[in-house]
Amino acid sequence: MSALTYIRLVGFTAGTLLMLFWMVVILGYRRQRNFERVFFFLCLALFFFYAGSLLALNAQIFYSLPPQSVNTFAAVLIGVGLTFLPPVLFHMHVEFTATRGLTLSSGRKGIALGLAYFPALYFLIAALPARLRAHDFNLAIPGDSLGLTYVLWLFLLMLLSFAWEWKFAREMSGQPEQKFHQIACAVLVSALLLLGAIHFPVFGLARQSREVLALALSLMSLPPFVALIYFVQRHNFLNIGRQKNLLYAVSATFVALLYLALVRRISEWFAPVLPPEATAAVLLFLLVVFIEPLQRLLGRRLQETAQREMDRVQRLMALIQQEARQGNHAALVKFIEQKTKHEFELESAILRFANPASSRLQLSPRSPQEIQDLAASRKTEPVFPLRRDGQFLGYLRVKPHGSAISGETMAGLEFLSEQLPSALDVCHLIEDKLQLERELAERERLALVGQMAASISHNLKNPLGSIKTILQVQLESPEMPESMRGETKMVLDEISRLSGKLNQLLQFSRPAVRGSEIASTSDAASVLREVIGVLRPEAERRGVGLRLDVPAQPISVAVSSESLNDIFSNIVVNALEAVVSRGSVTSSLLMNGDACVISVEDDGPGLPASSREKILQPFFTTKSQGTGLGLAIVARRVAECGGKLSWESPVANGRGTRFVITLPRTRSGDENNSDCG
Repeated sequence: MSALTYIRLVGFTAGTLLMLFWMVVILGYRRQRNFERVFFFLCLALFFFYAGSLLALNAQIFYSLPPQSVNTFAAVLIGVGLTFLPPVLFHMHVEFTATRGLTLSSGRKGIALGLAYFPALYFLIAALPARLRAHDFNLAIPGDSLGLTYVLWLFLLMLLSFAWEWKFAREMSGQPEQKFHQIACAVLVSALLLLGAIHFPVFGLARQSREVLALALSLMSLPPFVALIYFVQRHNFLNIGRQKNLLYAVSATFVALLYLALVRRISEWFAPVLPPEATAAVLLFLLVVFIEPLQRLLGRRLQETAQREMDRVQRLMALIQQEARQGNHAALVKFIEQKTKHEFELESAILRFANPASSRLQLSPRSPQEIQDLAASRKTEPVFPLRRDGQFLGYLRVKPHGSAISGETMAGLEFLSEQLPSALDVCHLIEDKLQLERELAERERLALVGQMAASISHNLKNPLGSIKTILQVQLESPEMPESMRGETKMVLDEISRLSGKLNQLLQFSRPAVRGSEIASTSDAASVLREVIGVLRPEAERRGVGLRLDVPAQPISVAVSSESLNDIFSNIVVNALEAVVSRGSVTSSLLMNGDACVISVEDDGPGLPASSREKILQPFFTTKSQGTGLGLAIVARRVAECGGKLSWESPVANGRGTRFVITLPRTRSGDENNSDCG
């Protein structure tokens, strides 16, 4: 055989195995993206071309006159592969552009792909069958058989692909992937030059020269596919590099196939000297010599891989511990998810806890077997449980880019899941400490404000009381002119309003007596009726309907009547001031187990979105004449009695506000031993 024949044999064999390798990798990868699908069909088209060329070459070697059926089958493989190669190459670059977030509009993309694929129908239906019927398909220079139209079509789509590769190389400046795109650019430029030299008459090359250049052109696809193996393995190009189990398994399989092919070929060479079976046995026995070196090599690689994964986890945990010291649990969870996804090159990473309502590390009733079943049911999204002292606390669920996670990545994620509970505990402790410090600072501030409010109220109430008494006496005097009576009544009304504001200041500055020897309970239903009765005239004056829904029987709560009065009066007054004429305020009370639930709902405009987080802050108000203490007093009294205050706004049709107060009921035998009074 000539040197050119040997080059063809080696090149076509390598091309066939290389394309088959990538097809198996993509099938095992199973990532649901258009790019991977199109890349698979590009490999399939090149596989058809190389397999057909290898079949034709072997037929020429083993037969003096190859059977026509073999040549026809080889021509079909080559023709089909070359027919779909240009549009699939163009399509792959369009989809790769989409992976970088630069997608074309659906209309433009459809038109571009339609124009790229349409000529393939002509060559597949008309040009290729015509050549096959004539039995004159040129296996050495297949482009001659498909015609100049095919060459121009291939040249145009390769030129567009080159433009895209040039753009990718410039956009990835400084990144490892840039070298791959530079290699692809060089290959495409060389292929364009070779294509022109082979098929354009202006060059006027002899047939033998054209066959040599056609061989060079046919092997042009090998360098980028070989380089792709390096970039996938070393730099996780296309996110396939993390699938090391898949890469190792496919690589080992193909190395074994290549060795068996080599054994067969050498056996044929030595057939005149030794029986083929003896040569094959000797070559297979030689593998024993490589067992110990391979064992050492694999051991060293496994140790390096394990150390690399442990170092990765340690670096990640250092960052997580640093973030945990900020004392922000929600931010830490988000940070863990983002960093885990980035460091382990995953599609997603989600951290969940046993108690979703609290988002804290709490024990779960789930058994370890249930967690393992959960992980088994999510084979595409492995679950790594978080445990403390054998108890389940939560889990880290990850989703790889492909079908599975490599062994070293699994080990790294398992090690990470063992370390996460300690970091989360640190975050919780610091968060609780910061919250306590904020609460203490707020209490100190409120105590100072309360002292100031008490002093102001005390110093103003006595003079106001004297002024009010004098004015009331003057009103009773018959000598006061009628013209001054109206103005005097206005002054008295303003004094009453100012006294009400001062009473609110006193309410806010007066803490509830906790742990007193004579603590009291009260009837919540009776106090609420009393408050509604006092406020009903004011509601009628405003034209507001005041509704009350309470049970007839007493409802005893562990709150003093004075604190209850503060709570009910402020919350109902706040509702009255929120509605306009012909509006309504509904107060209801019901029992719910060991709690008493009071609801006050109005049909006013609702709370502004900008104010919802501030309404319980002292001195915050949206009213022109408000003190901003009503709801602050309610929140303070409810908290002092161990209750709960919540609100909803809007309630229906974008309007209304509902406040719900939950207070502890007194249990049987505790009527005279309350915690709040």
